[in-house]
Formats: sequence, C-alpha cells, structure tokens
Amino acid sequence: LAGEEKEGYRLLGILDVQKTPCAREAVLHGAGASLAAGLLHFLATSRVKRSFDVGAGGFLLATLASWCYCRASNARQRAQQRMIQHGMKNKIIYQGTPADPARSGQNSQATSGSS
Repeated sequence: LAGEEKEGYRLLGILDVQKTPCAREAVLHGAGASLAAGLLHFLATSRVKRSFDVGAGGFLLATLASWCYCRASNARQRAQQRMIQHGMKNKIIYQGTPADPARSGQNSQATSGSS
C-alpha cells in the first residue's frame, strides 16, 4: 500500500489529467464553454443537431485556447524563476568581492559625494 502509486484519471484513455500541467483547467473551461455555446445556440435557433455541433466546437476551441494560454503563462513564470535564481546565485558568489555590482555602486557614490 505504501509503495503503491495512485493511478490518475485518464481522459479518453490517453491524457492523464492529474499529471499533465494545465489539462484539468483546460478541460473544465472547455466543458463550460461547450455548455454555454450549445445552450445559447439552441435558445437562439431551436436546432438540436447544429447546437450540439456548436457546443462540440466550443469545447475544442475553449480547451485548446485555455491550454495554450496556461502553458505560455507557465513558461513565462519558469523563465522568470530561472532569471531570479541566476541573479541570486551571482549575488552569493560575488558578495563582498571587488566584482560585486552593489559594492561598485557604493564606491562610485562615495567618491562623487566626497568632492
């Protein structure tokens, strides 16, 4: 039991929703958009088959758009984290040395202020 790994929910047998980043939110957004688009189209036209098609199209479009937006947002966030980690590593390496950017800024202020 302790070594057993819990199997995630698979959508259509191919996509593990729990392990794939952004998949759960994208499917939920797609389901909401599908319901809204299909229902609104049905209320406007009273055509069942066409409303179902509009709902299916809304699901595909909203799921794809939500997934792409989420993945791009995650990529942007990872890039910012890498940049911050790199800056923190450089600060730790150069702190207290003549190559320290913060120290060189203080030295130039001290020499200009003493004039």
